[in-house]
Amino acid sequence: MRLLHTSDWHLGRAFHRVNMLDAQAEFIDRLVATVRERGVDAVVVSGDVYDRAVPPLAAVELFDDALHRLAALGVPTVMISGNHDSARRLGVGAGLIGRAGIHLRTEPAACGTPVVLADAHGDVAFYGLPYLEPALVKDEFGVEKASHEAVLAAAMDRVRADLATRAPGTRSVVLAHAFVAGGEPSDSERDITVGGVAAVSAVVFDGVDYAALGHLHGSQTVTERVRYSGSPLPYSFSEAAHRKSMWLVDLGAEGFLAAERVDCPVPRPLARIRGRLEDLLADPELERHEQAWVEATLTDPARPAEPMARLTDRFPHTLSLVFDPERAPEDAGVSYARRLAGRSDQQIAEDFVAHVRGARPDAHERAVLQAAFDAVRADQSVREVAR
Repeated sequence: MRLLHTSDWHLGRAFHRVNMLDAQAEFIDRLVATVRERGVDAVVVSGDVYDRAVPPLAAVELFDDALHRLAALGVPTVMISGNHDSARRLGVGAGLIGRAGIHLRTEPAACGTPVVLADAHGDVAFYGLPYLEPALVKDEFGVEKASHEAVLAAAMDRVRADLATRAPGTRSVVLAHAFVAGGEPSDSERDITVGGVAAVSAVVFDGVDYAALGHLHGSQTVTERVRYSGSPLPYSFSEAAHRKSMWLVDLGAEGFLAAERVDCPVPRPLARIRGRLEDLLADPELERHEQAWVEATLTDPARPAEPMARLTDRFPHTLSLVFDPERAPEDAGVSYARRLAGRSDQQIAEDFVAHVRGARPDAHERAVLQAAFDAVRADQSVREVAR
């Protein structure tokens, strides 16, 4: 049996201020084409279908179009809810939709009830473990501690218990939306830490032939049989080095055989550039980034005038501007109190402006600061007289 493993579509999400709906539609086109051209027998989508609980109408329409196109191909799809989805909303009509071969698994209580598909070698049981918020599902799974490890382990116990009742040789696939130890996060995943702990051990998935994971946005292999597909599109500049893809997974008579990466369309490359503004504008090595989405970190000691306007003259798709001015290191052995000793409020304020901006205030700014301090002192004097 050949599976196509994907996750974290985040339909409706923008990249900074860029609407990604067209790029998401292009990804759906690639997904459907891969199913048709590569002989895919089942599609698994491991959560975060939408970017938020109440998605915009255009995102819902794209999701609806994807389901109709997959159903028309006659290829079963198994899908779970992620931490960005509203499980109840995503699961509406699941029974009816299931008759079309689109199997939505959004109820934690049903994690031990698989979708069973068959090939020439027998049955393959697909178990959908939607995102399990520990505080909300601990009673359902009878665990004392509301932790990701505890509830996911209890859910997998149900999976293994059901699998033990099935015919010998039944292969198994688990869909889960979680942070598994060994995975590399990025800046665009929502934090799911509980009690300071977010990650669970990969050994939780022992006993199944393949674990199709969602949540982390980088495609990665935790173990040979435990993998993240990653998001099909970038949603932060921390993903600049990611190769966005899906996993094409083959199961043989004995279980897992092989996995191959299928690239997703790239709407525009990402680039992170760093340096002084004049250097960035003049460096010929940066020509390759002129049509990329750019995050620029400026290291000028003083903030230059109109930096975004000047950057976009060369890099018209600059989306993020960060300031990290070069400064001489401070003496760590000098306490904060000693640095302030003998300095007036005006001097301290001017130093703060210089520290934040990289340049000292000019004459007009110093006058504004002085007027503010004079006003505060006058107000304090009035209050003291009123007492």
